[in-house]
Amino acid sequence: MDLSSSVPERTFTRAELAKFNGRDGQPMYIAFRGIVYDVSASDLWSDGEHQFAHSAGDDLTEEMDLAPHAEEVLERVLAIGRLKD
Repeated sequence: MDLSSSVPERTFTRAELAKFNGRDGQPMYIAFRGIVYDVSASDLWSDGEHQFAHSAGDDLTEEMDLAPHAEEVLERVLAIGRLKD
């Protein structure tokens, strides 16, 4: 999956990403392989949590290997920027 050409130029530091955790009215953003996604509209995310296993505001790159689905599920989610290292 290569979305690099369609990702907006907005960038997030890890500290900025952490603020978008779905709490106190914040949207829910996650990162995967350097791309930041807005998962706020997903029915599978609620109050900053996904299936009680993952948290919004985090880089989930390392955790994807443990997921029961492939990374293609992110094709259904809006890519909103890039994660700065």
